[in-house]
Amino acid sequence: MASKEFLLLAFLFVLHGATTNVHGDNIIDRCWRRQPNWAANRQRLAVCSVGFAGKMRQNRGPGVIAYMVTDPGDDPVRPRPGTLRYGATVLAGKVWITFQRGMHIRLAQPLFVKSFTAIDGRGADVHIAGGAGIMLYQVNNVIIQGLHIHDCRSQSAGQVVVPGGAVQLAGGMDGDAIRLVSSTKVWIDHNTLSRCEDGLLDVTVGSTDVTVSNNWFFNHDKVMLLGHDDGHAADRRMRVTVAFNRFGPNVNQRMPRIRHGYAHVVNNLYDGWGHYAIGGSMGPSVKSQGNMFVASGPDNKKVTRRMPAGGKDWDWASIGDSFQNGAFFKQTGSRVRPNYNKHQAFVAASANEVRLLTKDAGALSCSAGSAC
Repeated sequence: MASKEFLLLAFLFVLHGATTNVHGDNIIDRCWRRQPNWAANRQRLAVCSVGFAGKMRQNRGPGVIAYMVTDPGDDPVRPRPGTLRYGATVLAGKVWITFQRGMHIRLAQPLFVKSFTAIDGRGADVHIAGGAGIMLYQVNNVIIQGLHIHDCRSQSAGQVVVPGGAVQLAGGMDGDAIRLVSSTKVWIDHNTLSRCEDGLLDVTVGSTDVTVSNNWFFNHDKVMLLGHDDGHAADRRMRVTVAFNRFGPNVNQRMPRIRHGYAHVVNNLYDGWGHYAIGGSMGPSVKSQGNMFVASGPDNKKVTRRMPAGGKDWDWASIGDSFQNGAFFKQTGSRVRPNYNKHQAFVAASANEVRLLTKDAGALSCSAGSAC
């Protein structure tokens, strides 16, 4: 009898190990990182996304062109084959972009990424730095994964090629790392972003169905803006998932700042903030769930800020968050569910797991032939 009980306990132990997250990977990373052949099956990544972006199935399949960046140079008007701009902007059709080796790319003008494009930096140490940032303008089905984007600077207006091949005068960007304008179904995953002149990520002018996951944001003032301005009512339809990211150290505000729309902020690590962590205006809805907020000083313990002061009728809910060093979240209104469909839905983890779930946030160091 004792032997049977031992076997039963052993079976339950093995079953528990197979069904629980023993490695600390989050639901996105579990989908692909343990596969030693990830480099031979890069498009598997497209079915690993969760949240409002949903699955990125339109970015995979036999019709997708595999394009490798071999040249770190940049000509904003006549990009050469082999450069990032040629693959992301000029090359027709659905494109999956990889990099031959590690490289530093200084963009002379914003990189306009076309629809149905995946920029996949896994397996290479790729830095976009010292110049312009990435622009998603009226596009859809875009993945940006595995890049270091830092020290972006504002650019004077200049000629630049845009999707479709036309060359036009582009107004100067403010120095954002990544900006979305009127774009939908976008997944920003496992990037490392810091020290840009303006924001690290802006989702604006009616952009929606966006997932921001597994990124590391640090050494920056205004981190993430969701919503163009107070007068842009089209952003009421904006839906953004912010999951498994690490904010800090040395971040001040906008993690995120939301106007009008809805943000599901879930299982992120907040390693201190200066002004505030989550802010908003124009009555946005926020569901903060299973995050860990670690206040960094005696004068900045409050997680939230409503602009202007008030917002008593806004729906801002904190569910299962963890608060350390005296951090606190001022709740108002009611809890508003994200109402994910089956392709978007995922189970939020406990805040106690957040350090494990975000331990590999940012661009990963991966080698072909072994798990990442």
